[in-house]
Amino acid sequence: MVDTRPVDQPAPEQTEQEVQQSARHDRRVRATRVWIGRIILPVLVIGGWQVCTATGLVDKFFYGQPSMVWQSLVDLFTKGTAFGSIWFNLGVTIKEAVFGFLVGTVSGIFFGLLLGQNRLLSDICSPYIKALNSVPRIILGSIFVVAFGLGLLPKVLLAAVLVFFIVFFNAFQGVREVDQNLISNVRVLGASSLQVARHVTIPSALTWIIASLHTAFGFAIIGALVGEVLGAQAGIGLIIVQAQGHFDPNTVIACMVLMAVVTLLAEYLLTLLEKRVLSWRPPSKTESQAI
Repeated sequence: MVDTRPVDQPAPEQTEQEVQQSARHDRRVRATRVWIGRIILPVLVIGGWQVCTATGLVDKFFYGQPSMVWQSLVDLFTKGTAFGSIWFNLGVTIKEAVFGFLVGTVSGIFFGLLLGQNRLLSDICSPYIKALNSVPRIILGSIFVVAFGLGLLPKVLLAAVLVFFIVFFNAFQGVREVDQNLISNVRVLGASSLQVARHVTIPSALTWIIASLHTAFGFAIIGALVGEVLGAQAGIGLIIVQAQGHFDPNTVIACMVLMAVVTLLAEYLLTLLEKRVLSWRPPSKTESQAI
């Protein structure tokens, strides 16, 4: 007897266009969920903070209040500060951070590449670099202020020191992670040491170096602010010190918000730089799934 029941037919394979449409749809859904989460999270945090301080569950004298922080921001931009306009003070802090970032980045890359390629020099300098890295930065900041006064230089130096070690260790490790077989093959083909560094070592270490810059600029901001707290004639750190002396947490938090915005803008610019400099690198699985 012949079985006449219908046999399940295999589903036709999706076309390439359908696969691409499905992938785009999944990315849009994920992006929507992420942005909804990004909006809900600060609403819950700030809203809960406002409710807790308004009801007296949390003392706003010590922890501030979102509505008062906003008013402090408005006052900073409309009324200015005792040390000049907020734009002037913000410009001073950004200048200190940017200069320190550039000095620390350039010196960190230079010495990281130099010691990474020269094991003898690395072994000689290694204990001294570790010793310098172990020194608390606030002590260096105090020394810089005493030695160079209350101007721009001590803040730049402190920011540069914070940036230097981050960039240095990443550049150093990036050079050490280069495939030695690749270097040997290039040398066999007749490449000089300079050509090996230019075409193999430095491009391979760029991934490590660029990755360190995202963290480094935040430390440059910290260095500038700490230097201003230790002693300054202008800057956001000086405004924070004054607000602290007047028991004004709202202005302190308002200054923190300003510096967070500056850091986020710098992070965005560094991301654009990373995409441009590392355009030759194939995207990783994590990057291909990012928004």
